[in-house]
Amino acid sequence: MAIDRKKLIIDAATKSFSLFGYKATTMDQVAKLANVGKGTIYTFFKNKEELFDEIVTTLIMEMKDSAEEILDDRLSFSENLHNVLFKILEFRKEHQLTIKLFQEERDMGTPAVSEVIQKVETVTLNYIKGIIQDAIDKGDIKQCDPEVAAFIMLKLYISLIFDWEKNHTPLEKEEIADLFEIYLFQGLSIR
Repeated sequence: MAIDRKKLIIDAATKSFSLFGYKATTMDQVAKLANVGKGTIYTFFKNKEELFDEIVTTLIMEMKDSAEEILDDRLSFSENLHNVLFKILEFRKEHQLTIKLFQEERDMGTPAVSEVIQKVETVTLNYIKGIIQDAIDKGDIKQCDPEVAAFIMLKLYISLIFDWEKNHTPLEKEEIADLFEIYLFQGLSIR
């Protein structure tokens, strides 16, 4: 019974954070949405921050799991990396909570939300860094700083997906893969 209530609270809080953002969500709203007393929430969570942290931790695990599912040992490093980056950013773009959090950070700069966005980016970069390090260890790519490479690759992907479409027709997944291949793996030099 207690597990069901905790899940109800988490589901209600996720819905509230997704609709109203972190700053505008109150424990009263969560209690009302979960159809529980406010005191019940405090039997599971000390405060809104702890509840939010649990939801974000779950979100990050779901994002990593969706990326893990797409890895395929039969594909090249660049194909796997493209698929993983696309999946992670697609998850961020389509998941209602991440959409609201990125919007709140951009519009209001809520410190707790900024910390969460940084946490999501750090986990993403570390995950990509691990893929790059594995490729280096296997001899699939040349020696490089995996942390810098992960940062460049993630930022290029974010730019091609989110920034490009602000003023241009959105690029298809295959177009992004081709651009990634040209600019990062082949380079522009003709020699």
